[in-house]
Amino acid sequence: MEIRSLYFDGSILHILDQRYLPFEVIDVECRSASDVWEAINKMKIRGAPAIGVAAAYGMYLGLRDFEGTKEEFIKKATELKSYLDSARPTAVNLAWATKRILDRILLNKEKSVEELKEIVLEEAKNIEKEDVERNFKIGEYGSELFSDNDTIMTICNTGELATVKHGTAFSVIKRAFEKYKNISVIALETRPYLQGARLTAFELKEAGIPFKLITDNMAAFIMQKGLVTGIITGADRIASNGDTANKVGTYMLAVLAHFHKIPFYVA
Repeated sequence: MEIRSLYFDGSILHILDQRYLPFEVIDVECRSASDVWEAINKMKIRGAPAIGVAAAYGMYLGLRDFEGTKEEFIKKATELKSYLDSARPTAVNLAWATKRILDRILLNKEKSVEELKEIVLEEAKNIEKEDVERNFKIGEYGSELFSDNDTIMTICNTGELATVKHGTAFSVIKRAFEKYKNISVIALETRPYLQGARLTAFELKEAGIPFKLITDNMAAFIMQKGLVTGIITGADRIASNGDTANKVGTYMLAVLAHFHKIPFYVA
């Protein structure tokens, strides 16, 4: 089964409700900006890249039926950006995507309202396409860090459920599995929301990648026993100086990896 966190069918933004995985696969149909706001706010969709793409389409859904002057359209777009951003104020990709849409509108404000609507849709599609391409490259380059017989540890969820396609750290794992022999994974459950147990385990199973699911507090013991050859995690944000921010528990893995002399990577 192909896993898709979201897709736009030309009229409706479909979102896979991740709150019910792995037990139920529920398609949420977003027909308006308010539908997208609720999906983001209620964590029906999560993962920085996926949230950004959803918000971009949310801008289009909120503007496509607008009728009025160009000045009113720009005012509506500005208000809509603030509204969608409020769905999850800490999600940097959300505000980045809505700003990118608004900037495109302002750069083309000499065009008609109908033309601006098409520009908004085009930019949302560009953001989606770029995410797919970027994630594939992460997997292609990152997989070179691993080799035959490696056991890779990871935390939280960084797969296609967190992005449009491929994933970030998960893309590296999946590409390594495709390229090398005997690749396996140890996934941490990731409390308190259990993204590892509910989502990463689901994606690993769907991809056919051998894995073990462990509780978060087992990580040190597993490393001490020499059962891990490398660790890779995602990041909510990476600063220009290389500092990273990610799920609670990532720092623990980094410290343990340093102590046990195990390579630790962030994608």
